[in-house]
Amino acid sequence: MGVKRYELNEAQWSRIAPLLPDKSSDPGRTGVDNRTFVNGCLWILRSGAHWQDLPGRYGKRKTVHRRFSRWCHAGVWERVFDALTADRDNQYLMIDSTIVGAHQQAASGKGGPRIRRWGVPEVD
Repeated sequence: MGVKRYELNEAQWSRIAPLLPDKSSDPGRTGVDNRTFVNGCLWILRSGAHWQDLPGRYGKRKTVHRRFSRWCHAGVWERVFDALTADRDNQYLMIDSTIVGAHQQAASGKGGPRIRRWGVPEVD
């Protein structure tokens, strides 16, 4: 079966797997399946759904959310993002219109007084 819509493919997974905790070499309890957990988090983040709508194939929603929160507080996600953004050839790093947006009235070019470089209004 192919990769589902919001899930990582083999190349993506092999890139981040060594950066994640809960490997058998780490002390403490190990996660059942990091890949399923990460795919569940991606499903939530990419779909915009609530945690209560998480499909059952990713595990229990409370367990996934609790682990997601623990990883946030431990800085795991930040380490993964730092490692991925350090690569200049990262084809998945992008900014779309949901991040950079302006109110529709900002496109008209009309508005209040023009401001000079030092914050002083121009006088006509």
